[in-house]
Amino acid sequence: MPNADNWQGDVLRDLRGAAPQGGQRPADAAPGVSPQGGPGLPAPGAGTPVQAGQAGPQRQEPPAPRTPVAGPPRGTPDSLPVVDDALTGALRKPRHGEPLASRAAHAVRRIVSSSAAREVAELTRTAERLQQPVTTGRQIAVTSIRGGAGKSTVAALLGTTYAHYRQDPVLLVEADPALGSLPLRLGSQSLRWTTGDVANIVEPQMSLLDITGYLVQLPDNAWLLPGSQGRIGAMLDTRAYERVMVSLRRYFGVTVVDCETLPAEVARVALSASQARVLTTPATLEGVMSTYNVLEWMKGLPRHVIEGTVVVLTEQTPRAGIDLGKAARKLESTGASVQVLPFDRHLAAGGAIRPELLARATRRAATLLAADVFQLSQKRR
Repeated sequence: MPNADNWQGDVLRDLRGAAPQGGQRPADAAPGVSPQGGPGLPAPGAGTPVQAGQAGPQRQEPPAPRTPVAGPPRGTPDSLPVVDDALTGALRKPRHGEPLASRAAHAVRRIVSSSAAREVAELTRTAERLQQPVTTGRQIAVTSIRGGAGKSTVAALLGTTYAHYRQDPVLLVEADPALGSLPLRLGSQSLRWTTGDVANIVEPQMSLLDITGYLVQLPDNAWLLPGSQGRIGAMLDTRAYERVMVSLRRYFGVTVVDCETLPAEVARVALSASQARVLTTPATLEGVMSTYNVLEWMKGLPRHVIEGTVVVLTEQTPRAGIDLGKAARKLESTGASVQVLPFDRHLAAGGAIRPELLARATRRAATLLAADVFQLSQKRR
C-alpha cells in the first residue's frame, strides 16, 4: 500500500525486480526526443503485451474476484479479441500522417535553417512541464457532446504522451461502455476485465501488482482499463465509476478517462471529479456552436470547472470549413482554453495509432496539449 509521504516511490517499488521497459529513454537522450531520435510520442508497438523474456513488470495471475458491491459473485470473464479475425485481413497498410513531399521539404528546412535548434528547445521546455512531480494522482477527463468528435483519439494521444515522458505509472480508463474505440486506438489485442468488473473487485489493501492483473499492459509503463468487451449492453453507473477512480488514483501519477458523450451521467460525474477536462469538437460550424452552448452551461458551475477545461478543435478534413482563429476566440470568451488538433491522414484512417506515422504537426500539437492539460490539473488539488 502506498503511503502519504512517498506514494510514487511505493508504486515504483511494486514494479521493480525487472529491467526497464523498452519504451524508457536512454539516460543520455535529450528531453522531448524519442529513442529513435524524433520528437514527441512513444515508440511503436502500443498495445503489444509483454511476452516471456521481455523487459517489464513481472505479471501475476489476478486474485479471484471478490464479492461485488451488489449482486451475486461474478466469474472470470473470457478474454476476447479487440478486432474480429474476419476483419483483420481487411486492414490496409497504415498511411503516414503527411505526404512524402512534405516530409522531405521539412527535412531540407532543418538542414538549411536554424529552426531545428528552436524546435529542440521548445520540446525540452515542454518535456520539463510534462515531467513535473505530483503529490496525488491527477485525473483528466476527455469527453464531447457528439460522437465522431475525436474523443477517443485525443484520449489515446494524451495517455501515450504522458506515459512516454513520465516515470510514474499512467492509466487510461474507458468510461464509455457503449462500444468505445479506445482499446482499438491503443492497439490492444484482447480484452478481459472491464471497468464495471473491476469496480466489484478492487479493495483498498490491494498492491499495484494485484491491480495490474486486471489491466491491459501498454508500452512505457502505461495500463488500460477497458469499458466493455465490444458487446452492446455493458453498463457502468456512477457508483461503480466513483469506486474505481477513488481506489485506483493512489497507484497512478496520471489517469486519462475516455468518457461517454455529454450529457451522460457518468460523463458529468467524471468532469466534476477530475482535476482537468478536455472537450473535443469537430472543427465545423455545428460543432463550435454546440460546444459554445455547453461551455456557457459550464460557466454556471464552480469557476474552476471552466478554467480547467481545454477545448480541442479536431480537423477532420485537410481544410476546415470555418476560420479556426475566429472559432477559437469565440470559445475562449467563455473562459476555457482552446487548441487545434490538425488533420492527419494516419489518424483519419482509424485503427491503432502508430506514433512514428503521425505527422510532425500532429506530434507537436499532441505534446503541447498534454503539457497544457497537465499544468491545469496541477492547479486543482
